Amino acid sequence: MIWVCPLSQVEKTVSATRAERLLSLLAPGTAMTRPPAIAEANHLFLSLHDIAEPQEGMTLPGEAHMRTLLDFADSWNRARPLVINCYAGISRSTASAYIIAAALQPSRDEGELAQTLRLASPSATPNPRLVALADAMLGRQGRMVAAVRSIGRGADAFEGVPFSLEIG
Repeated sequence: MIWVCPLSQVEKTVSATRAERLLSLLAPGTAMTRPPAIAEANHLFLSLHDIAEPQEGMTLPGEAHMRTLLDFADSWNRARPLVINCYAGISRSTASAYIIAAALQPSRDEGELAQTLRLASPSATPNPRLVALADAMLGRQGRMVAAVRSIGRGADAFEGVPFSLEIG
């Protein structure tokens, strides 16, 4: 099970779900305290901005970030939940949940998965750059990008409400 939450809800979500692994996607310089329940080796912190195009002074999500994310997902034994957070729990984290679910279930339909994401989180607005990188690396031939585009921008929210995404 994958759980997604904003930074403000990490400790509570990890505790409530008894998660063993944590993926944090935050802008460089954002303070993050790893919950005590998560071993250091089970916490991946990716330092990148929530942008889709290069911007001066900002860290664009790149192939190295995506390779690290996919390797982290691949090493997860799924015995206990994985929590994914970004600052608001709306863009980088929802993209990562979608990506990990797709990577771990290669035969799952991209459109069905995107619709499942939308039902789980009305505010989900997956970062298009992260999705495009994963689509290319996973050989999905644009289907992930098209599926995420089809669900459109999520409902406006200051931060997302924690939600889960079931994976097989």
